[in-house]
Amino acid sequence: MSVYYVPSTNLMGRGCLKELAPLVKDQGFNKAMVVTDKFLNQTGVAGKVLAELDSIHLEYIVYDEVKPNPAIENVYTGVDVFKTNECDCLVSIGGGSPQDTAKAIGLYITNGGDIRDYEGVNKTQNKSIPIIAVNTTAGTSSEFTINYVITDKEREVKMVMVDKNSLVTISVNDPELMLDKPADLTAATGMDALTHAIEAIVTPGAYAVTDATALAAVEIIFNYLPRAVKNGHDIEAREQMTYCLFLGGIAFNNAGLGFVHAMAHQLGGVYDLPHGVCNAMLLPIVERENAKRDPRKFRPIAKAAGLDTAGKTDEQCAEEVIQAIKALSEEVGIPSKLAELGVEEVDLEKLSVNSLKDACAPGNPFQPTKEEVIAMFKEIL
Repeated sequence: MSVYYVPSTNLMGRGCLKELAPLVKDQGFNKAMVVTDKFLNQTGVAGKVLAELDSIHLEYIVYDEVKPNPAIENVYTGVDVFKTNECDCLVSIGGGSPQDTAKAIGLYITNGGDIRDYEGVNKTQNKSIPIIAVNTTAGTSSEFTINYVITDKEREVKMVMVDKNSLVTISVNDPELMLDKPADLTAATGMDALTHAIEAIVTPGAYAVTDATALAAVEIIFNYLPRAVKNGHDIEAREQMTYCLFLGGIAFNNAGLGFVHAMAHQLGGVYDLPHGVCNAMLLPIVERENAKRDPRKFRPIAKAAGLDTAGKTDEQCAEEVIQAIKALSEEVGIPSKLAELGVEEVDLEKLSVNSLKDACAPGNPFQPTKEEVIAMFKEIL
């Protein structure tokens, strides 16, 4: 039996933000806490969402202290703001960091305890405070998945929480909110979406429904990500990327992820690096190892990526997929070596040990040894 998690209401496509206000009004909320970051608040992106709340006279308080790779402190501070202002719902505006922070805040308010105890799979008992999740980047899919990540700075670990109780009430993916995003952010989040899709296909947890959506996401990304990076105001490319993040997101939300994410989380925890960049760099390395165990999974990926599979073995298809990933990363400007980002060899053992403990690790087709993980890190050091 397979269980399929997805929010009950999801808006997507250009201009869909204008459909949000009546849906929120129907919920009967009294006061919202808006979770975002200072950049989105100061540049007016958050203001477009706040205008929708104003139109239905919903009172709100703005919490814009979210940082990239949000830490435990961001969550606890947000909880205090929520309680002090007697809010009854959350409105998250932004990419993965505001979305993850809001989910952690929402769950903590209804469950309490220590946020560190939430690490792992379904560790809470009660559903989150209602969340209206408005996404502004095309890649993380946090706005409608049951996954969220919070950094424990003391341990230098990104805690991965997979929790059905974190599912939001309404998700919004309007490409018009993404038009001004810089090329490097577009590239990183787009490669994050590709990683979600491919890991969801390769994982043993995949099934027919998740394969269908993940493969559709792969096709869109190879066709439209370079366009979105080259011209951030290409609304067709932006809109297609919102579709692919939804398709890939609901795939990994239900099939699971793997060792690309397990390793990328550690780089974020220790070096505070962009998650999508880490995923992009690790994706071909980990998938080459996965392909050695089960190359059959890569033939449909090759077809979705637009590669010619006629007369080729599964192994050949897998290698072409890996080369296509590398080429796409290079085209959109992803760095090629971890040393360029400040990663040092002395930390590889720690990174590898923590990778093996990551909540995404069990979803990989095979479980590497610590030495094998170190070798994978070294390959792109």
